[in-house]
Parts: sequence; C-alpha cells; structure tokens
Amino acid sequence: MNLQKSIKHFLHGLLMGGADIIPGVSGGTMALIVGVYEDLVAAISHLFTAALSLLRLDLDTIKDRVQQVKWGVILPLGVGIVTALLVGAKFIPGLLEQYPVQCRGFFFGLIAGSLIIPWHRIAQPSPRDYAIAVVAAVVAFVLVGLPPRELADPSLLYVFLCAMVAICAMILPGVSGSFLLLVLGIYEATLTAINDRNMVYVLTFMVGAGLGIGLFSKLLNRLLENYHDITMAALVGLMAGSLRALWPWLAEDRSMLWPGAGDPVGSVVALVVLGVVLVLGLHWLGNRAKAEVSAQA
Repeated sequence: MNLQKSIKHFLHGLLMGGADIIPGVSGGTMALIVGVYEDLVAAISHLFTAALSLLRLDLDTIKDRVQQVKWGVILPLGVGIVTALLVGAKFIPGLLEQYPVQCRGFFFGLIAGSLIIPWHRIAQPSPRDYAIAVVAAVVAFVLVGLPPRELADPSLLYVFLCAMVAICAMILPGVSGSFLLLVLGIYEATLTAINDRNMVYVLTFMVGAGLGIGLFSKLLNRLLENYHDITMAALVGLMAGSLRALWPWLAEDRSMLWPGAGDPVGSVVALVVLGVVLVLGLHWLGNRAKAEVSAQA
C-alpha cells in the first residue's frame, strides 16, 4: 500500500467525518469533492452483500465481494472518518455555537465552489440532466428548511430507525446526516452518547446505520452503474438545494434572513470567498497532479 496515497485518503476521511458532524454539510459531498465517491459507494455495496452472504455461508460470494473492494482507499478513509467523528464530536459543536454565522459562511463557500466538480463528471449534459438537477435542488431546498427539534430520551428503536435514515446522507451529497438527526430530534443525544461512551446507545445506532447504508448503497451503486449522468445531475441538484441550510443568517425555524445592523457581514463574505477558492484550488491541484502522472506514463 502506497504510504503517500494512504495519508491522502486518511485526510479525505477526516474531511468526510468532520462534515458528517456539521449540520448542513454532507460527508457524501466531501467524498465527491476529493474524488472517492464511486469507490466508497461500491465498497459499501460489496461489503453489505458479503455480510448477507455470510448469513447463508456462501463463502465464494464473500471472497469475490471482499476482493472487489479497493482496500487501499477504504481502510485509510475509514480510519480518517472515525478519527474525525471522535475528535470532532468534542470540538466542532462548540465552534459552531460560538461562531455560527462565520462557520456557515465558510461551509457555504466550500459547497458552492464544489458544485462544478460532480457536474463535470457528466459527459454531455442534456436538457434532461438540467431538469433533474433543478427538481433535486427544489427537493433539497424544502427538506433542509424543516425546523429542528430535540428529544430528551429517545427510545432505542427510534434511535435505530433514525440511524438507518440519517446514515444515507454519508453517501448522499447535499443532505447532511447531522441535519437529519436534528430534524428527527436525536442530534444532541447522539453526541452525548458518543462523548459519554454510552455503548448501548452507540451500538444500537451503529447497527441501524450499518443496515441503512448497506441497503441504500446497493440502490445507489446500481444507479451509478446504469444511470450515471442522471444520478450525478440529481446529486448536483441536492448539493445546490442544500445551500439553504448553510445560509449564514437563519432564524430559529431555519427560515432565511438578511443580515442586520452589526452582523459580521465582511468576515462572512471573506469566509465564503475563502471556501470557494480553497475547494477550487484543491480541485485544480488534483487535476494538475493527474495530468503530470498521465504525461509520465
């Protein structure tokens, strides 16, 4: 395994895990930005099939599916995601609470600047692709406008079901898993369980998340294989519509506001620009590195 590539994918995992903690930012979006999206979806699909085959003791299918996983990408990526979740659960919520407007501005810039990346994966965008992107954007815009709530003591069955739904956002750009947990009412309870090492809660959440992401990855992998351009257009639309959740000035019910007198407009605009420049710069450097490798081949 190439050490340099492993470190790179570990850093990609840090970005994904950090994004999954932040309401309004999707780990799937980060996977698209750093270029590991298709590999991630395929790996989850293969591993889920292998797990189901284990119940049937179908060893040939298990071996075949496990061998198809790009472990050089997935292992360091997974370590990075877990590391970011454990560390970020302690620091990111406090940062968001202390500087909510500035943080949303920075992430708004990151996501806005990244819209061009998955769109370029469509060979020749057609009117159909544009229409699908618009519909998906409207759906995401409405979804992320739902008001958050919080349950003080959710049942384990509810936690299981919420995990099945929210984990899909890990591989679905534009929809934040943390935001879905906010809407479903268990965001704070989940972070508390992680910090307090409440293993019953955490294991219940993990089992629900494993089942949810396994089933959803099968569907998404099939769509990417057979309807790649349509699927990519829908993902771009979801990302664009989700920008509503990252609008810097939001009311308690998540309605969008204009900045008022005394609001830090200058710093927010600067952070939006920084986010756009950062993601486009990383994309440019990645394309340049790929071009140099191709030229040397």
